[in-house]
Amino acid sequence: IWGLESSFGQIMGDKGVIRSLASLAHEGRRPDFAKSQLLAALQILDHGDVTAEQLRGSWAGAMGQTQFIPTTYNTHAVDFDGDGRRDIWNSSADALASAAHYLQASGWKAGQPWGFEVSLPDGFDYALADSAIRKPLSEWRRLGLRGLPATMDEASASLLLPAGYRGPAFLVLDNFRAILRYNNSSSYGLAIGLLSERFDGAGWVRASWPQGEQPLSRSERVELQERLSNQGFDPGAADGIIGANTRNAIRSFQQQLGWPADGHPTQELLGRLRAEP
Repeated sequence: IWGLESSFGQIMGDKGVIRSLASLAHEGRRPDFAKSQLLAALQILDHGDVTAEQLRGSWAGAMGQTQFIPTTYNTHAVDFDGDGRRDIWNSSADALASAAHYLQASGWKAGQPWGFEVSLPDGFDYALADSAIRKPLSEWRRLGLRGLPATMDEASASLLLPAGYRGPAFLVLDNFRAILRYNNSSSYGLAIGLLSERFDGAGWVRASWPQGEQPLSRSERVELQERLSNQGFDPGAADGIIGANTRNAIRSFQQQLGWPADGHPTQELLGRLRAEP
């Protein structure tokens, strides 16, 4: 997290957090969220851990070496070096201990992995690659998945296909979900998990990623959602965010076409929707 969020404390953002959040609360895409963060940032100043001039961060108000938002700072930042201030900007000890505290509160289980890469059998039902579907490792093993550890049979895991059925597959456990509490993006969680293993010489992905696949732009994702809705599926709001509802709608359309129902948005899928009357 330290490395991905700020390049180990080198890039923390240089914008005034109060000004940024006030602007976003006035005319940002999520004004209520920005307002709550603005009030939390004012509480930070009131507490006296940092001055207004020192309260700097990203354009969206993320702060310090581990890029906490103000509400997370107020609930989980700690003074680990014992100087009387929770300084996630200048004290790596405070920043890292604060991130650890947040992961712990999010359900992190010490000594357990975040997940691992697996191989899928021929004829596998890709509709099972859904974060809402959780099965014990023993059940995934019964379904023919290979690469599982010999122990932890009762541990609950979901199947993640970050590039659809053509790419690598991962079983992700409770610690992966703890990472998602930090940033609710499967790509973020996967990056954190793999980078954490690279420090020990592991973290290499064995399977090949699809080559030449052009990801959908935001406007294309919105169009995808609108066209799915027009076809009678329920992708949720057409906001360009590929969440659980959109993936379920994609799976339903893929099943209707007889395609592998991996819920993955592609240019090919959008083209097929465009061809629908």
